[in-house]
Amino acid sequence: MKFSTEELIEGIQSGNKRLIAKAITLVESKKAEHRQQAEELLKKIMPLTGNSIRVGVTGVPGAGKSTFIENFGRLAISDGKKVAVLAIDPSSAINKGSILGDKTRMEELAREENAFIRPSPSSGFLGGVANTTFETMMICEAAGYDYILIETVGVGQSEVLVADITDVFLFLKIIGGGDELQGIKRGIMEMVDVIFINKVEEDNLNKAKNTRLELKRALDFIPPKEKNWKVPVLLGSALHSEGLEEVYTTIDQFISLKKKTGSFEAVRTRQAEKRFDYWVQEYILSVMKKSNSVEEAYIQHKKNASAMISNPSTEAKLFVERFLSKDQD
Repeated sequence: MKFSTEELIEGIQSGNKRLIAKAITLVESKKAEHRQQAEELLKKIMPLTGNSIRVGVTGVPGAGKSTFIENFGRLAISDGKKVAVLAIDPSSAINKGSILGDKTRMEELAREENAFIRPSPSSGFLGGVANTTFETMMICEAAGYDYILIETVGVGQSEVLVADITDVFLFLKIIGGGDELQGIKRGIMEMVDVIFINKVEEDNLNKAKNTRLELKRALDFIPPKEKNWKVPVLLGSALHSEGLEEVYTTIDQFISLKKKTGSFEAVRTRQAEKRFDYWVQEYILSVMKKSNSVEEAYIQHKKNASAMISNPSTEAKLFVERFLSKDQD
């Protein structure tokens, strides 16, 4: 059943989860008629957005991201908050759909009245986030969710793109063998706001404390991302809800500091500008492909790049210059 923009907006504002999901599906669609309605919807809900705390949760597979999000979400709900979870699943190479099914991994949170869980396929989009995750957040904010938790695929460039659309970047670490810092990119350490060492039990507590010490030493060599904020390294067990209250309080303190210094709005402004740049590129490419002659040129230059007849960046430059010269003619 097709819903009008007004019906969707009314459903979003009333917290109707079915209509919220329909609105997100509309925004995710690549069909031209859906894109037009999606743009209209997003434009009308903008005054209702901006009031949530956006938290990116990343970490290697097996770090316990889903368990952390489920129990952190339940903690926030017990404090009177509404929580939306955008779980970005790796896409099936065949049908581009989600293959992990986060609702089945967050059963208890899914049953909460004040929780909304949306598994979204990354659809091959680089960076461990879906290309419409930012717009999906707008819908959740308009629906009155206080916390929006984004669980990433946890591979590739996810750290960069999650940091680009959230207020807090939370990195989950687990204790492994050998060098505890091995495999942690400097890039993650430069972007992180809070570190939570997960799966800490009595038998590995000393090892966890040593890991915390190593991480703190490593952080001392990295310029602070936020002035007057020393990245905390917290210990706990998401499975047993140990240490989550400290994470909850720490996030609140971090957001308060950002708002006090003015960086909260400044960062969100930069994030919106990056989304503008992203969509400019998307729409330019879309317009290019609508012209038969331009599409032919696009296919030819792409073929030259894939066959390594010339450098891909050179082929891209030649194609764009060819398109612009046609446009000027």
